[in-house]
Amino acid sequence: MAGLVVSGTQVSYVGQDCREIPEQLGRDCGHFAKRLDLSFNLLRSLEGLGAFTSLEELILDNNLLGDDLVLPGLPQLHTLTLNKNQITDLEYLLDHLAKVTPALEYLSLLGNVACPNELVSLEKDEEDYKRYRCFVLHKLPHLKFLDAQKVTRQEREEALIRGAFMKVVKPMLGPKTLAIQ
Repeated sequence: MAGLVVSGTQVSYVGQDCREIPEQLGRDCGHFAKRLDLSFNLLRSLEGLGAFTSLEELILDNNLLGDDLVLPGLPQLHTLTLNKNQITDLEYLLDHLAKVTPALEYLSLLGNVACPNELVSLEKDEEDYKRYRCFVLHKLPHLKFLDAQKVTRQEREEALIRGAFMKVVKPMLGPKTLAIQ
């Protein structure tokens, strides 16, 4: 396959403009890949990921993945990056990840609307981001890193006490958006 790079148990299929995971990729590499990088593609679906039964790391940055994201059960996956996709529904994603990735320790969602920070909107500030981290840690208490930052003991304690109340509201998008001229 053109564009495929394999090094030991690491498989990269980056920047190939694919809209779906090629069946051949799963057939050829799914049985041994521990790390899979599908960044800089046009993925809207992760159909075909089930062929990768031993994944420990999954890199899906800079794709078109949205709120209909469905991962198969990946019991050994400890690292997942979904930076710069189109994810807006944080709670749905976190509930799904809690079910299908029980070993997850590292998660990064930077550049998605669901991750409120200056990368997404100038209207978001540090307090919005702290509430987001607290809610994520409430939903996924085993995380050690979130968005490339180590989870602190203080954040973990805060998530236990207040995490359920820190739900980040999904932004309203639509015709009532105000244009500033």
